[in-house]
Amino acid sequence: MLRRTLLASLTFVGLSACTGRGTDEGAGKSALTDPASATATAPDDFRVKLVTTKGDVVVEVHRNWAPHGADRFYNLVQVGFFDDVAFFRAIEGFMVQFGMHGDPKVQAAWNDHPITDDPVVQSNRRGMLTFAKKSAPDSRTTQVFINYVDNANLDAMGFAPLGEVVEGMDVLDALYKGYGEGAPRGTGPDQIQIESRGNAYLRESFPELDYVKTARVMP
Repeated sequence: MLRRTLLASLTFVGLSACTGRGTDEGAGKSALTDPASATATAPDDFRVKLVTTKGDVVVEVHRNWAPHGADRFYNLVQVGFFDDVAFFRAIEGFMVQFGMHGDPKVQAAWNDHPITDDPVVQSNRRGMLTFAKKSAPDSRTTQVFINYVDNANLDAMGFAPLGEVVEGMDVLDALYKGYGEGAPRGTGPDQIQIESRGNAYLRESFPELDYVKTARVMP
């Protein structure tokens, strides 16, 4: 179960609704470990550009699809949470998952601030962006996944898409998938180890993983 988030098989400083990150780097660092203050309401529709180690991906988010999820994703991007974050679980014919911070202290702070569930109003089709979660209600924190195929079976489990890939799905298809499923079901990255050791663990034990270099709200 996704603490190993996404079930057994799949898991601020006050910000205005402006695009891009603030210029105050000190404030940005504080926001990374202060999720209780990351309370900006996302725009009704916005795009996020993920610059990855394989190329660029653009995701379009629609707040009316999943308001709580859209707000959390927007705030995570605004504080730079996804910068240098690994695609730690990429499974052919299923999905690719990311959103565990490389600094364990940052991840621990956000783990303590889950968000309320959203009703599922869109299906988990190929290219849809969705928050991962545990089996318990209201357990979404920072992990998201993008569906490689139509995974409509996830809809009834409460996985609510908040956006869709509009550019760069071929980039996501090209991400490294050689490590397969994560521990303990497979030999891929162990989420408990990521929580405790961060990117140091991933780079030492899984050097072929791809990463999000930066994630920014597009103007």
